Amino acid sequence: MSSPRVAICVVTYNSAPLIKDLVASLPAGAAGTDWSLVFADNASSDGTLGEINRYARKARVVKTGANLGYAAGVNAAVQAAGSQDAYLILNADVRLTPGCVSTLCEALHEGVGLVVPRLIDADGELIWSMRREPSISRAWADALLGAERAGKIGNLGEIVTEPDAYATAGATDWAEGSTLLIGSKCWQACGNWDETFFLYSEETEYALRARDHGFVTWYLPTAIAQHLEGGSADNARQWSLLTANRVKMFGSRHGRFATALFWAAIATREGSRALLGKKTSRTSIRDLMSPARMRQHRGPEWLQDVKI
Repeated sequence: MSSPRVAICVVTYNSAPLIKDLVASLPAGAAGTDWSLVFADNASSDGTLGEINRYARKARVVKTGANLGYAAGVNAAVQAAGSQDAYLILNADVRLTPGCVSTLCEALHEGVGLVVPRLIDADGELIWSMRREPSISRAWADALLGAERAGKIGNLGEIVTEPDAYATAGATDWAEGSTLLIGSKCWQACGNWDETFFLYSEETEYALRARDHGFVTWYLPTAIAQHLEGGSADNARQWSLLTANRVKMFGSRHGRFATALFWAAIATREGSRALLGKKTSRTSIRDLMSPARMRQHRGPEWLQDVKI
């Protein structure tokens, strides 16, 4: 059997410090596959392109010309990669462990469209990467009980926080998108990522859309990747965008009344945390309470220096 052809697609925006270690992890991480590397750069100004040229001379580089957002970068990279058996969507702050990509590819059988690995953080600790489909009840459970507690009670919470769940392979509604293998059949059926999200919830929308087309998202603990994580929880603008896009994504699949109930749960969560002094939630609740801000196009002007 021939090795699977995999395009490793990385979106960069002012990612210069991350390039060297990312590229260094790829030969072992993608061993056993016929892999190529594609960068889609969203007009970096910090020397990212120079670092790519230094450490990944054979990589294909797509210059998008502006900070178009993560989904647009993914689409540009996949388009440049051309025909492949699969596309590995990878954040610049991910480091692959040996054999990760080939292990992910082994799970791409009929009906499986997306495969995600076990993620660990910079300290080697498990990242709760699996998610259940957003719902009104889960949003309220997270708001009233906290995401960690709700995630351990059956299927109550959106984030899967029960450690035992990460020990075995299985289907998940969606997963954190820093390391995401997409089979070519799934991509052909679902098309491009939704660029209107700019950043956050784009992977949620894509995984649920893939499910609508009959494709499962599969979690595989035997494939491991390290995600250094960018820290959206500490950045007020990023956190506000994250919460607003959760409402936007839910609204794209549900009616106004259901969306209003979902929004109320998110607003309750952010409002309660704002009262406790959390600065990121203060910004988030201010934006959630403003119809104009919720309708506003959230592009690079709004995020300014956020790294994608």
